[in-house]
Amino acid sequence: MKRFFRMYRVEQKIFLRSPDVILFCLAMPLVVFVVITMITGDKNAADSGLTYLQSSYVSLSTVGICCSAFMSIPITIVELRSQGILRRMYCSPCSPARLLACDTICSGVIAALSTLILTIAAAVIFGYRMAGNVFVYIALWLLTMISMFSIGLMVASLCRTTKSMNVATSLLYFPMLLFSGATIPAEVFPAWFQAVAKWMPLGVGIDLLKSVSLGCYDNIVVQVITLIAIAVICGTVAVRTFRWE
Repeated sequence: MKRFFRMYRVEQKIFLRSPDVILFCLAMPLVVFVVITMITGDKNAADSGLTYLQSSYVSLSTVGICCSAFMSIPITIVELRSQGILRRMYCSPCSPARLLACDTICSGVIAALSTLILTIAAAVIFGYRMAGNVFVYIALWLLTMISMFSIGLMVASLCRTTKSMNVATSLLYFPMLLFSGATIPAEVFPAWFQAVAKWMPLGVGIDLLKSVSLGCYDNIVVQVITLIAIAVICGTVAVRTFRWE
């Protein structure tokens, strides 16, 4: 365990020194949230039962998940494989599985830190208070993160080259970021586009979290089952197709 935590500390420092992580995972959600809230304030977000403050908080709390799952995890793993690092580590005392575990945990910590910064800003600056149960929200936020991370790990396992990985992550990352309601509240979309957004993997998680944030637990079973199914299926594919080289 000492070796694991030593490696984790090093990897976490590397993550926190990355300009991309600071800009897209930590700074962007906060800036977008402040801008949306200052412009719209307590105005109702269409007929959703949410204000734009409530809607944008929930949506932007998943941006760190999106960045980590569809960019950070696949890029890190595929680059380590393409550079031969995983192959060389396979026969060494430093297991490559330990390195991959550290990188995945680091991504989760960055996603959680992004949400924490957003939560502090929402509560302190704008007086946001969640109507639903905070612990249920945290549990389902973690479920959303696990589901999205399983997709990222599947992409990392299936893509053998950095070129194919860049194509796959771009096709996943940008639509999820822009059209699932993560950065732009889905309530401003046309009705047909909202339906599409709700069936995108990240959109399912966002819609679930919005319901829970309001204290509505009646119609969340299908969404929870969907996220669990995504985690199980994609996680299984990732494990079965993973190659060290």
